[in-house]
Amino acid sequence: MISNLLFILLLSINLIFLFIIIYNFFTAPRIKNIKSTTHSNYKLSILIPARNEEKNISHCLDSILNQSFKNYEVIVMSDESNDNTASIVNEYVSKDSRIKLELGKKLPEGWLGKNWACFQLSQKATGDLFLFIDADVRLNENAVSSSVKLFEEKGLSLITVFPTQQINGIGAQLVVPLMNWLLLTFLPLKKVYTSPRSSFVAANGQFILIDRKTYVSIGGHNDVKNQVVEDMELARKVKQNGLRMITALGNDSIFCEMYSSLNDSVNGFSKNFFKGFNISSITFLLMLFFMMILFFTPVILIILNINFLLIVSIILIGRVLISLMSKQKVVINVILHFFQMLVLIFVGIKSVYAASSGDIEWKGRKI
Repeated sequence: MISNLLFILLLSINLIFLFIIIYNFFTAPRIKNIKSTTHSNYKLSILIPARNEEKNISHCLDSILNQSFKNYEVIVMSDESNDNTASIVNEYVSKDSRIKLELGKKLPEGWLGKNWACFQLSQKATGDLFLFIDADVRLNENAVSSSVKLFEEKGLSLITVFPTQQINGIGAQLVVPLMNWLLLTFLPLKKVYTSPRSSFVAANGQFILIDRKTYVSIGGHNDVKNQVVEDMELARKVKQNGLRMITALGNDSIFCEMYSSLNDSVNGFSKNFFKGFNISSITFLLMLFFMMILFFTPVILIILNINFLLIVSIILIGRVLISLMSKQKVVINVILHFFQMLVLIFVGIKSVYAASSGDIEWKGRKI
């Protein structure tokens, strides 16, 4: 009797989340690699905070220089780098006048490193639009023109994109796909645009396009100087001010290789997983428990009742759809799903502990 009641409950809830995934499959905004036929009058400032990014910065700049959109400047902020980041950027500066290198000033008290670098970049920018991207982002040739066209056509104040993640290695494969799984399982992505409620919000600091006027009016990075998830806070401020934004998938236009190992992936996600939800630690831990019951235990409960195989099938159908949306390897995500759920719980608990103890370090800095 208890087994049957649990089956009905888990089946019902999983069907609700499958509906959200299907809704996202058909409606989630995507940045397409299609050349825009419009000619924007906007000048764009592409702003790249770079701390010890010698392995990434060349690839990032090469992809920017290949853009079909031409009215831009690029400013790279070497944020107290102690590698060859600055010298590599200087090579590009000597070849293209649109590229500029700035050396970041010492981190002031009360600021987090990336936020300080982005704030300094905004002070140097001369464009009408600011595009903040990370150094590990790669852009296909029409990524910028497609984004600017969408920005203009929809009358937006902000576009943020979850890039298509290029995942190498089993360690990263256990962690990185969880970002889009969380995004596309729990949030009807189109609602970020259609609903005025600030609860419908998701943002990714790897790609944020915002107009100068909006950036200044909401206080920019100065107003989120000590926030670990500054991207989410900026997006919330946009919505709280009654302005419109879109959260999109990178599709075949915007890519990123975030991490290459399990350790880097766990540490990277731990620093902002808990903070990104903007809820209490107790509520967050209860949410993790809820996820474990919903998306992991059905595979164990098959032992008690073969009917739970139906729920497992629903869960894996969701993984297939999310993998297709995210342009990830379907078979690998299906095989690893239940292992990924265990990693999710571990990363979540680690994230709460790190936030409560203040023991969060990234790129050699405490945050």
